[in-house]
Amino acid sequence: MTTLEPVLLQSHDRQHTSPTPRRRRSQSSNSSRSLSSKRSPSPIIAFSPTPLSPDAKGVKNITRKVIKTLEGLGHLDSTDMEEQECESDEKCDISEASEVEAALNGVALHRETQNGSTAPTQPKKIDWEIPRKLLHSSIGFGTLYLYMSNGDVKTVVLVLWTALAVIVPADVLRLRSPAFERIYERFLGFLMRESEKKSSNGVIWYILGVNFALTFYPLDVATVAILILSWADTAASTFGRMFGSRTRRLPPRIPFLRLPLAPRKSFAGFIAATITGAVIALGFWGLVAPVRSNITWNWDSGVLASPSNPASILPSLGVSGTGLAGAGGLLGLGVISVVAGIVSGVAEALDLGSLDDNLTLPIIAGGCLLGFFKLLGLLSAPP
Repeated sequence: MTTLEPVLLQSHDRQHTSPTPRRRRSQSSNSSRSLSSKRSPSPIIAFSPTPLSPDAKGVKNITRKVIKTLEGLGHLDSTDMEEQECESDEKCDISEASEVEAALNGVALHRETQNGSTAPTQPKKIDWEIPRKLLHSSIGFGTLYLYMSNGDVKTVVLVLWTALAVIVPADVLRLRSPAFERIYERFLGFLMRESEKKSSNGVIWYILGVNFALTFYPLDVATVAILILSWADTAASTFGRMFGSRTRRLPPRIPFLRLPLAPRKSFAGFIAATITGAVIALGFWGLVAPVRSNITWNWDSGVLASPSNPASILPSLGVSGTGLAGAGGLLGLGVISVVAGIVSGVAEALDLGSLDDNLTLPIIAGGCLLGFFKLLGLLSAPP
């Protein structure tokens, strides 16, 4: 009996100690089962496109971006949605990241009104560029004063070239020296557009365009070209910002002539430039131009008053008489005003690539007007 006691004790101990691992395994398996039963699968969110009202432009596009963002998290089964691109950069003033963040945070871009209609978000604030436009327009008044006070054209051109000799080196230094750039923009930055802060200053092209007109065109034609640059361009920019979103965009090209037009231009700006250019020509040649002699057109004899008037081609065509007779009087002035208005609107809206319109507008406007006067002279003969 004494020899068996250790064995019995060992077997007794095994009987009491052996269930412990099984209990632990069973407890661990039970706990894993309970944990697995408590764990729920990741929720699957399904989005389906719903028809939007015509006023809710952009909501569908924002929803599509949110869906793509959630798809990247791996928890989304989405249905296909059509892309809706922005019609113009004026209507897409919220960045893509801001749109997605606003939608994910639950910020409503369009709120439902009481009658069920969709209220659009507040439009982007318009930058009127008032200091820049005041400077732009004031040059026209200065030009009129110099013309009416018999200012010397050569002196004006010399002063402008001198100013350009200072402005160009300063602009080059501004683009190369961050320290000088900060000083420059601290004093003159309010006159510059954001696009000009990393490129050449528009004043350079303005002076080049004005000097070209004063050098190569008759004084009255050059004055009208500068007034078109100063006032018609300002009117087009102002009314384009004010009413451009309510009117259609200009076509890509002018019919028949196939000249390219800037895609950002609107009919509102084009009409404003056209009317302003017509009023400038009407007022200048009707009231201001006669204060000087040797002008391209006057009330009595039209284009025949100009000593540079080309010889008439009517005799060579076998046409007797005076033809257009110089296109003087109210009828001639009216025709010139209409042509000046069309030239102003088209020249302001042209898309000439990287060329600045401060350079191209006075050159094109003055050249077209001078060419029209030459045409009137070819079709006119003295009485």
